[in-house]
Amino acid sequence: MLQLNDIYKVFNEGTPDEKVAIDEISLDVKKGDFITIIGSNGAGKSTLFNIIAGKMFPDMGGVVINEQDVTGLPEYKRARRIGRVFQDPMAGTSPTLTIEENLAIAYSRVKPRTLRPGVTAKRRTFFKEQLETLGLGLEDRLRAKVGLLSGGERQALSLLMATFTKPDLLLLDEHTAALDPSRAALITRLTKEIVEREQLTTIMITHNMQQAVDLGNRILMMDKGQIIFEEEGARKKHLTVSDLLNEFGKMKGTELSDRTLLGG
Repeated sequence: MLQLNDIYKVFNEGTPDEKVAIDEISLDVKKGDFITIIGSNGAGKSTLFNIIAGKMFPDMGGVVINEQDVTGLPEYKRARRIGRVFQDPMAGTSPTLTIEENLAIAYSRVKPRTLRPGVTAKRRTFFKEQLETLGLGLEDRLRAKVGLLSGGERQALSLLMATFTKPDLLLLDEHTAALDPSRAALITRLTKEIVEREQLTTIMITHNMQQAVDLGNRILMMDKGQIIFEEEGARKKHLTVSDLLNEFGKMKGTELSDRTLLGG
């Protein structure tokens, strides 16, 4: 579903501030994979997501999504293939529009453009059915402005908007980090349910090491623009947070806590 071939990205090249953000990363993501990515601040995780999404282009290397080379395609041309949920609950929705209007925009992302109304009776029924799966009662608030929702409700809506058109690839960019523990637990549960129900190929960046261990079938650890550790299948299923800390410590030659690994 996704191939990254020798991706290399450097910032401020040729200056005293030069920094290699991605150092020749190659990755093969199979259809249905759910990959969690952890690593310290500055490890290159978000840069990697931006390159996959087309927000940023690699200096070298290629990006292939569902057997199509998209390396030179900008973000808006990849939008039909990729759903993305950001850390900030405010980022994925429009606060001045209603819930149903936000859903209509997301729905239209993969539909031909027409002059017909974005919210029809048929679509409204579909939106209600989709919102019911969240269990938050949002199906009864279709005409409520999204700006009036709580952070958890808004992030749940963002998650739904990114997934209900079944994208080729779902990118979750620390999408629970800005929420309080109870809301983060809710979004984590909804993420697991939606990804499994829709069988979505998913990559998730997280600073929550327990979350990284609990979710998905593959885990990657990044440091200094490289993938330094990877586990999958049965071995990944039995990983613990202590195991991850030990692995990182071996790489760095020091003992670390989860706070040290994840940059505070």
